[in-house]
Amino acid sequence: MIESIRKMRNHTRRAGAGLLLAAVGLAPAAVLAQDDLKAQKELKQAPDVGEEGYHQYPSVDDIPDDEFGAAVRRGMKAFNQTQQVAGEYVGNGQNCSNCHLGKGMAPNSAPLWAAWGVYPKYRGKNDHVNTMDERIRGCFTYSMNAKGSEKGHPPKPDSQILKDMQAYMFWAAQGAPVGKSLPGRGYKEIPMPDKGYSVARGEKVYEEQCAICHSDDGSGKFTADGKQIFPALWGKKAYNWGAGMHRVNTAAAFIKYNMPLGKANPVEKHAALSDQEAWDVAAFLNSHERPQDPRFEGSKKTTADKWHQHECLYNTEVRGEVLGEGTGN
Repeated sequence: MIESIRKMRNHTRRAGAGLLLAAVGLAPAAVLAQDDLKAQKELKQAPDVGEEGYHQYPSVDDIPDDEFGAAVRRGMKAFNQTQQVAGEYVGNGQNCSNCHLGKGMAPNSAPLWAAWGVYPKYRGKNDHVNTMDERIRGCFTYSMNAKGSEKGHPPKPDSQILKDMQAYMFWAAQGAPVGKSLPGRGYKEIPMPDKGYSVARGEKVYEEQCAICHSDDGSGKFTADGKQIFPALWGKKAYNWGAGMHRVNTAAAFIKYNMPLGKANPVEKHAALSDQEAWDVAAFLNSHERPQDPRFEGSKKTTADKWHQHECLYNTEVRGEVLGEGTGN
C-alpha cells in the first residue's frame, strides 16, 4: 500500500528521499466546487477548448496612442520586467512572467485575459472576496516575496503600478465575456499518479531536464548586473513558502505543459514530461528551503496547521530536516 501523508495536522510530516505520496480519495476543492460566481466559491477547472479556440487577445500594435495606451505599456513592462520596474517591492529574483508565460498571454499558463473576467472572486487562500487590485498585491506578497524587498511590503492599494498592471490585463481581455471561466484559464490540472510522487525520482528529472537553465543548486541564472535570465526555483531568490507554486500539485500542473521551456507548449497542450515526471520534479524543487511564509505564526507546526493544509512539503521532514525554516528575507 502506498503511504499517504497529505494531512497529518498534528504531527510532523515526513517525506524522505524515497517516500511516495499518494491521494486517498480526496479531490482538490477547486475540482469539487461549482463554477458559480454568484456564490463566490472557488472555481473548478477551466473548460476544455472547443472549435472556437482560445480568446484572441489584441496585438501590441493595437495598443492606443493615448493615456490608456501609455498605462497598458507601463503595465506590460512591469509584468515582464518586474524587478527593473517595481524592484522596490520585489524581495527575490522573480518576474511576474515567470509563472505566466508568453508575456501573460499563453493559455494554460495562467493567462491574464482569463483571470480578468472572474474577479472580484472568492479565494480560499485568504477566505474572502478579492478584487484584482488585491489579487496582484498578493502576487507581490508571496511570489515576489515583498516582505524581503526594499519597501518591505507590496504596492499600496490603488497605486499607479497596480493601475498600470490592471490596464494591461483589461486591454488583453477585450472581447472576453465577464463572469465566465474561459478555456485556458489557470494551469491545466493533472491527476496525482497512482505511484504518488517521489523527491528522489524528481531529483533525477531535475538533473536531466531542468538544471541546464535553473542551475544545479536551483539558484537560476542572472547577468552580472543582476538581471534575470532564468528564475531561481529555491533559495533566497525563489518564491516564498506562501506562494501558490510551493504546492506540489500547482507546480506539477505548471510544469506539465510549460516546461522545459521550448519543449513543452501550453497553447497546444503539448507536454515534454509525463504526469509522473511532472509531479516528481515538482516535489523535488519544492523540497528545498525558500523565504518564509509571510503568514508565519511563530512555529512551523502552527503555520502548517493554519495555512498549509494542502499538497505541499512545508513542515515535512526531507533529507533529515523539517522544511519551513525559511532562508531569511
